[in-house]
Parts: sequence; structure tokens; C-alpha cells
Amino acid sequence: MKFTTLTPKEFTKFASTHPQLTFHQTIEWGKLKEQNHWTTHFVGIKSGKQVIAASLLLEKATPLHKSIFYAPRGFLIDYEDQKLLSFFTEQVKNYVKNHDGFFLKIDPYILYQERNNKGEIIKDGKNNQVVVDQLKKLGYKHFGFTKMNETLQPRWMFVLDLKNKDKNEIQKNFDSKTKRILKKNAKMLIEVRELTKEELPIFKEIMQSTSNRREFIDRPLSYYENMWNTFHDQGYLKIMVAQLPVTKYIKTLKQEKKQIKQEIEERKERKEHESVNEAKYELKQKEATEKCQKIEKQLEEMQELEKEYGQTIILGGMLFLLYGKEIVFLMGGSFEQFLHFQSSYSIHEAMIDYAIENHYDIYNFYGITGIFDESNPMYGIYFAKKGFGGNVVELIGEFDLIVSKPYYCLYKVLFSLYHTTKNFLHHIKKK
Repeated sequence: MKFTTLTPKEFTKFASTHPQLTFHQTIEWGKLKEQNHWTTHFVGIKSGKQVIAASLLLEKATPLHKSIFYAPRGFLIDYEDQKLLSFFTEQVKNYVKNHDGFFLKIDPYILYQERNNKGEIIKDGKNNQVVVDQLKKLGYKHFGFTKMNETLQPRWMFVLDLKNKDKNEIQKNFDSKTKRILKKNAKMLIEVRELTKEELPIFKEIMQSTSNRREFIDRPLSYYENMWNTFHDQGYLKIMVAQLPVTKYIKTLKQEKKQIKQEIEERKERKEHESVNEAKYELKQKEATEKCQKIEKQLEEMQELEKEYGQTIILGGMLFLLYGKEIVFLMGGSFEQFLHFQSSYSIHEAMIDYAIENHYDIYNFYGITGIFDESNPMYGIYFAKKGFGGNVVELIGEFDLIVSKPYYCLYKVLFSLYHTTKNFLHHIKKK
């Protein structure tokens, strides 16, 4: 076995068929991070001419005049092959040291415990504690089985398995609330479409509105532009929005109202010429009148929206990465004033349909917390994703391979201080 640097072509050829394949371990992700002041390295192990393990390593300089290294979603390696993992660890540690690095972070795309859609551990399900133990034995510092958003990438995800399943089979497992919302949105004629590059400022506006509401710091427009330039032409990125065709819906409501009024009048005429069940007649007329009143209220709301926002309103949007056999919902949100339309449900439905039609095996709703209690302030994010079926996925978490303990300890103190100050200033700015 020989540890070596790899060309981007060698790395891609190996990575593209690896079972732990994600968009994080791609040359495209490396190019994106380079625009944010990271340096990319491709390293691997060869047995003869054959690559048997590899990793994208991201390097970033720090004010300490030393670098941190990160293997996003971990190495592409058989973590159960102790000899291979041990050799790779030893060699990559030397590589980091020789490039003035003081630690390497990994967060392997390895399942920890198999769970159901309620987050409960499945009895006799898969368990990779042996991988955790092996990494710790090799000197990696484990950050533990975190519950909240304390890691660079989500440790907890919600995933829908689409392999060998059709649309009807998937939709059958949607819960009643999800079906009800989707039916309501369909009736309102809510449409889902893909944004163009020129419309990226719209997505930035959506994310800014969401960040203001949820109190996180959004990225600049240039970040989304870089993502587009890096991934879109490769077919790896889609930004989808849900929109309400207000004028078209107003027309539909008016037609529906006209039809109901006509039915009311027709029943009146029949009553004058025919013998009818009085109780049944009164009930039907009451129901129709109430329905008409409800439509009139909707018409008023839609006409106000049309007056203020125009003929078509964009409600919210989501950014997806499509790579290998997986579609990942990476980020998204809604304009605060249109939250009640629950447009994310329509976008998810459209993208699940797209995934099935294009033979993807996994639809990944991505990050959730590991706390499945309704008192958890972020429970709603999990609950909405759960409504589409699928299961909770728990990964093994983050590990640091420390190369220089003094630098590592100093960095952790400075990093904590920096983020505390950054968050404080963000809150002050909001006030």
C-alpha cells in the first residue's frame, strides 16, 4: 500500500462509485470552498495502480500561522478494515503535519444506530459502535453523540428511501396532515418551478427573510452565485420556488362562487315546483351559503394580495443538491408574510416526484435535531419532514485527529471567543 496525492481525475473516478459518496467529497465542493479561502488536497492509498481509499481534504489558514484541515463527511474508506484505516490515519496525520496543520476534522457519512421515523432505535437494527471505537483507538477525539446543531454538517437527518418504489407507494405513506396541506395547495393552484440564474436575488431575499425570523446569519448573494456556477451546469443543483398565481386563482374562485349561487337558485326553483325534504333542503342551502361566504372571504384576501404584490406571488424557495443516487434538500425558507401557505410541502412533493421519475434512491430532507419531544423549539422542522414518511438517520458524528495539542487547545479557546462575539454583535445589530 502506498499513500499518495491524487489527481482530480483519479479522485473522481474512485469517489463516483464509492458507497459513502456525497456531494461533499467531490472536486466541485472543493472548488466552491476554494472561493471561500480554503485550499483543496486530494489524497489516497493505492494498491499497485488501483486506488483503494481516498479523501478530499480542505485546508484553511488561521491567525496562528498554522492550518486546520477538514475531510467533509469523512474519508472514502472501509472503516471496518482496521489495517487500512490505521495506515491511512498515520499517513494523513503526517501529511497534515507536513503542511503546517495542527488538526484534522472528519465527520464520516456512517450510520450510528438504525432508527424509525419516530427516532426510536430499531431492535436488532444496524449499529456501528465498532467504527466509533476503532477511530477512538486510533487517536481521534470524538465529539460525542450530539443532539442539536453543534456540528459542521447535520448528525441527524430525515431520509426517504425511494429505491424500487413508485409515486403511489410513496404518497400512501404521507400522513393525513401532509395530504391535507398538499390538497389545499393544489386547490389554490400553487405552482412549483425552477429559478434561473438571473433570479438568484429572489432566493437570497427568501433566505434573508428566513434568517431574520429564525435568528441565524445568512450568506451573501455571492455565495449562492458561486454555488450556482459550481454545481448547476453539472446538473447537481436546483433552486425551486413555490408561487401563488393570484389572478388565476381569483378567476377560479369567482367561477366556483358563481356555480354555487346557481345551485342555490336551482334548489329554490325545484322547491317551488316539487315536494322536497325540508330538513335536507335547508341543510344543503345552509352549507352552500356558508361555502359561498367562505369563498367571498378568500376572494377579499386574494384581491388584497393582488393589489399589494401583483398577479403572481413567490411564497418560498429551496436549494437542492443532486449527486449520485441522492437528492439533498440543503437549505430553504419562506417569506414571513406567506408562511401560512405552507409552500414547502408543495416543493417537497414536486422534488420527490422528480426523484422518483429520475430514479434516485434517496430523498434526503437533511438536518433535524435528535430531540423528538414536542417541547423542543425545533420539533416542528422534524415533524414537517416526518409527514412525508421515511426514517430518522443518526450518523456517528465528528472526530478530531490532533496533530499539535498546544495549537489545538489555543485554537479552541480563540474559536469559542470569536463565535460568542460574532453572535453577540449579530443580536445587537438586530435590536
